[in-house]
Amino acid sequence: MGKASRRQRGADRGSRKPPPAPFESRPFRGLPNETDWVAIREILPAATAQVTVREDHVPEGGSGEVTVATVLPLAWPGLHRTDGAVLIGSQAGNSSGDPSRDLAAQLLAALTAEQGHPVTTLPQVTADSPRLQDVLAPDTTFEVTVHEGFDFWVEGQDLEEDAQASLERANESVVPTTAMAALPSAYFVRIGDRTHIRLVLPEDEDVATDALARLHAAGEDGLGDGTRLLGAFRAGGLLVPVWDLDPELEAADYEEALADWGRRYARAVQIDAPLSADERRARSGLLSRQVTLR
Repeated sequence: MGKASRRQRGADRGSRKPPPAPFESRPFRGLPNETDWVAIREILPAATAQVTVREDHVPEGGSGEVTVATVLPLAWPGLHRTDGAVLIGSQAGNSSGDPSRDLAAQLLAALTAEQGHPVTTLPQVTADSPRLQDVLAPDTTFEVTVHEGFDFWVEGQDLEEDAQASLERANESVVPTTAMAALPSAYFVRIGDRTHIRLVLPEDEDVATDALARLHAAGEDGLGDGTRLLGAFRAGGLLVPVWDLDPELEAADYEEALADWGRRYARAVQIDAPLSADERRARSGLLSRQVTLR
């Protein structure tokens, strides 16, 4: 082999692209309030939460405070508003198999975007791209606020007629959602003439599924008369049970029942014994109805 060929092969090796981002089964593990990261990414229609970015990732003269929202106008991945506020849309952007890397890329792009401009495109993340766990400050918090609409897009700013009409159309599409107080990451939703509670459980999927199976087999998985556990879906590596409710009642009417269910579930999680035959059948039924978001 001649020297030129060897040099060419060496150059090829040096210019290889980094491997794609690996799949993460629980992408938000290790972040504060992992269950609400899953909720804002997967199940909430209009919600926000504030995070703080590590100083070494904040542009000079910029702010390290960023608003994580469910969606932004036109499904933009990010927005650096004219007032300096930085927002990212948790339900937009790339889908690499690791939402933590995708959101970190959106966050860093929005921080460096010119004020008054959205982030409309992003490079594909790779295994070398930072994750939220690398970008967010160790003392950051994540407290979700559920909104009735998307007015947070333009807080304190005047809108032209067309933009105002667009905002009103977006607001009309929002599914009414209320955060429950009895358990973390529990949300009451009203869809047409039906109402549901969706709850993001913090345990590993297998542990949560076994606990739900124990409750179902014992007839203790409901939230009172006129309710039933429809099943559970998987999102962000966690399990999200969904209950069908009495449509005549409101979120506040289920706080006590949900708290009672939480205590029953906590006891079921602690049981260290094989599932009984009835519990195995209940588990199989739950698994047969499960779907995975994203």
